[in-house]
Amino acid sequence: MAVLVAIGGPASADVSVTNIRAAQRLGTKWVDIYYDLAGDPPIAVSVQASSDNGATFAVPVSSTWGNVGADVHAGRNRWITWYAGWDWDGQYSAAVKFRITATDTPANFALIPAGTFMMGNAMDPSESVQDEGELLSHPVNVGAFYMEKKLVTKAQWDAVYAWALAHGYDFDNPGSGKAPNHPVQNVNWYDCAKWCNARSEKEGMEPCYKLNGIVYRTGQSIMDFDPNAGGYRMPTEAEWEKAARGGAEGKRFPWGDIISHSWANYNAVTYMYPYDLGPDGYHPWFTDGGEPYTSPVGSFPGNGYGLQDMAGNVWEWCDPYVMRGGSWADYASNCRVSRPLATIPESLYYNGCAGFRCVHK
Repeated sequence: MAVLVAIGGPASADVSVTNIRAAQRLGTKWVDIYYDLAGDPPIAVSVQASSDNGATFAVPVSSTWGNVGADVHAGRNRWITWYAGWDWDGQYSAAVKFRITATDTPANFALIPAGTFMMGNAMDPSESVQDEGELLSHPVNVGAFYMEKKLVTKAQWDAVYAWALAHGYDFDNPGSGKAPNHPVQNVNWYDCAKWCNARSEKEGMEPCYKLNGIVYRTGQSIMDFDPNAGGYRMPTEAEWEKAARGGAEGKRFPWGDIISHSWANYNAVTYMYPYDLGPDGYHPWFTDGGEPYTSPVGSFPGNGYGLQDMAGNVWEWCDPYVMRGGSWADYASNCRVSRPLATIPESLYYNGCAGFRCVHK
């Protein structure tokens, strides 16, 4: 490749990118990009590449290191290193340009960068649950998006739910939760789609779920889904798994290949799974007060993207009609990042084991 000029991308009113420089290291497939960044943290920085002088930005750029992603701090000579040998090997252009985009990271959300990741079970193929649609490891490309760091709580649910009822929405279920700071549960996919739309409208964003062009507010219908509308929605399966992996590849769980009650709220059975360190039974911290044995959201360390509860606590609804992540009642095998739970959109699953978190572009 021949790196020419680097150009800045759109920025918010409070964030700016200037003085962008880029050059390929002589005799290598590494590209170094430098820029100056102004604004208050946290700032989300992403990079795109063009091979046609900026007419389009279709060159894949996922193998990057440095001052890129969520929570970048301002300063001079911020740097990004891109390994083009992984993303664009064998390609050449004399008209390469880079675009760096910086935005304020939405509160309580993490930027999941664009790029290709290995989706599916990369461990023992016998672990895959084929009848549930679990696949073996394969490459999938996902665009950038923001994901909520924590599950939607009962308190969050109630605030939007009350607004929604006053603005023409109806729900199959009112939702429940063990405490205001525990995840909402006993909600089906239709409930979550309507809630996402209501949250979008309440905050002045364009809803993602529509029926014949009309914002979806009532009933149970197979609707249109616009992932680029800008409002809140549930993640796709690929988005959820990319986010859950936290930038790591080929692992069983968001943090590695073994699981214990130090990392997640789940039902341990150590004699069944050699990677389950237990101790056996439900998580002892959260069994007071009867079922469901949910835990306050954010009770465990985050993954590489800062996302918490991506394994255990409650299953998470995804688009379309699939749950991911396992729950407080599930064994370790169901908490693996590659494990889907195929179901129907009306399902509430088992005794308060289904919740969700939001994403948006």
